[in-house]
Amino acid sequence: MTRLLLDQGLPHSTLKQLDIPSWDVQYVSDIGLSRATNRDILHAARNDSRTIVTLDADFHTILALDSAASPSVIRIRREGLKGRELAELLFAVWPKIEKDILQGAMITVTESSVRIHNSPVSRKHQGS
Repeated sequence: MTRLLLDQGLPHSTLKQLDIPSWDVQYVSDIGLSRATNRDILHAARNDSRTIVTLDADFHTILALDSAASPSVIRIRREGLKGRELAELLFAVWPKIEKDILQGAMITVTESSVRIHNSPVSRKHQGS
């Protein structure tokens, strides 16, 4: 089952478009996280085995800095999408990213590309 958590800034109407049997989608404000910090949203998604869908680059930054393996985060770099457009975009990219999502990934979707970075991002220590 696909389990997503849509972040603030994405159209709430996307929920209706993604209402299909194999997808379980929630919106942050519907579960009491409208004023939550990004770390709190990450924690909630991790605890509920959900992938975050967001416009916010901070989620990727936090995961990288914390060397966290979960949750997976899909950053959409296409602002102004309507609910139907976002749903169609997610349906279109899902076959390309599903395997990575299940293993833990930071994904960026732009107009022309899908970039996937597996989590956790390893930090190389620079020696002196």
